[in-house]
Amino acid sequence: MRVNSKARLYVDTALVENQPIVLDRDQSHYLANVMRLKAGEIVAVFNGRDGEWQTEIAEATKRQVTLLTLDQVRKQQAEPNLWLVFAPIKKARLDFIAQKATELGVSHMVPVMTRRTIVDRVKTERMAANAIEAAEQCERLSVPTVGDVIKLDKLLAQWPPERNIMFCDEDLTGTSAHAALSACGQKLSSGPWAILIGPEGGFDDHERTLIRNHPMCVTVSLGSRILRADTAAMAAISLWQSALGDW
Repeated sequence: MRVNSKARLYVDTALVENQPIVLDRDQSHYLANVMRLKAGEIVAVFNGRDGEWQTEIAEATKRQVTLLTLDQVRKQQAEPNLWLVFAPIKKARLDFIAQKATELGVSHMVPVMTRRTIVDRVKTERMAANAIEAAEQCERLSVPTVGDVIKLDKLLAQWPPERNIMFCDEDLTGTSAHAALSACGQKLSSGPWAILIGPEGGFDDHERTLIRNHPMCVTVSLGSRILRADTAAMAAISLWQSALGDW
């Protein structure tokens, strides 16, 4: 029987019945000092592979908390194979992208450098931490991975041959995203996808031509208004989920 847990954590360890889990310093501090949980209280945990489990706090000090797994309360579920490829933006809005993309079901995030990208440094560890926190809070059973920063031309040159690209072109001339995705044949709709979002200044002509000429590219419009990069990313994910995802 599932009991309401006082907290929910992502752990990077296999989950089986009656297994002790020694939490790291930050998670121990969160449970013991922020949430003020004591031995005997229930904490939900997940690892992205073994579903969600109820655990009981076996031991709690200010410095270290040990959990003991009780039983599985949710089995691992299949999720869409969707990447978000985007040009990095300023820190606060980058946090927003990592958090909301996680909530919306993205499986992998790739920061890509374009000719008009203003940000020259991306803390991928911070993005990963934001993704974990978002997954914990929204009860998702997995956490999206975060790829290394890569230049656009290099990324396209080594693009996986089976992965479709939903290219969100800011020139507003493409077919509406929902119509374009809904019109995809069975082969495209059932395969893995990536959403490609450009920088605040948009892609330059060379980049736009390079993307449009890619054999896996489906060019779409996100409507009649120019959107900021973080807004465009969330709109695009929502449209893809509605047309081809698990909504």
